[in-house]
Amino acid sequence: MTLDQLRIFVAVAERQHVTRAAEALNLVQSAVSAAVNALETRHTVKLFHRVGRGIELTEAGRVFLGEARAVLARAQTAELVLADLSGLRRGTLAVRASQTIASHWLPRHLVAFRAAYPDIVLRLGIGNTAEAAEAVRAGTAELAFVEGAIDDASLGSTPIAEDRMVLVVSPGHPLAGCARPEPADLASTSWVLREPGSGTRSAFEAALVASGIAPDALAVALELPSNEAVLAAVVAGAGASVLSESVVGPALRTGALIAVPLALPTRTFQVLRHRERYRSRAADTLLAMIQAAP
Repeated sequence: MTLDQLRIFVAVAERQHVTRAAEALNLVQSAVSAAVNALETRHTVKLFHRVGRGIELTEAGRVFLGEARAVLARAQTAELVLADLSGLRRGTLAVRASQTIASHWLPRHLVAFRAAYPDIVLRLGIGNTAEAAEAVRAGTAELAFVEGAIDDASLGSTPIAEDRMVLVVSPGHPLAGCARPEPADLASTSWVLREPGSGTRSAFEAALVASGIAPDALAVALELPSNEAVLAAVVAGAGASVLSESVVGPALRTGALIAVPLALPTRTFQVLRHRERYRSRAADTLLAMIQAAP
């Protein structure tokens, strides 16, 4: 059993899809299938159910997934120790980020770090806030940048930046000319929102509760898994949404979307680290660069 086989198994298990795992690992599909088959054949155990064109973890696969993640986390910690001993002249830094942060805020900081330390390999994984936190918890990422609140005693959370959220609609939407929407206006319109678990949705729902509006009172027409999908649906007239200003800025400037005046609190981007795991010099340096950036 090799670390590469474990990485492939975890990638397939997390995505429940061989092709998507191959794309994420930059491997051909046959290599991914061969690695999974080799594990199953060598240990005479089925890790996946093959259901039509899809796959699902067997009970043995679910048990093995936790062990595989733990082994990979330990291997990554060992690599971090060696990287620190080499003085940032080699190594890998695994980072997770929510979609808003990964697409619009984090890239310039990663580019600056890469320019300063070209021998450190950066691995960026993207998911919603809950998924990013789970990566740090499981040890598959050292840092997670999120915009949602995380209540987990094993994770330390530090504010790293601020972000403003904006209520947006298409030009033809009834709220487009509204000077100040009332709760009844919000309840009567159709909404296009990110999926539950995303930081964007959590922040919006928290703002609704603070204003005395129950999130369940909204008529949610669409739940979509990415900012880009939500943005496209709102531009097409599917309903209203609340997104990061960094996401909707270009559409506002071209007139494809209209910002509706609504008092929404500024939210804070957080960086998550595990309280008990090894802290690498590479991660410390990246955070210091971000905090010093204008």
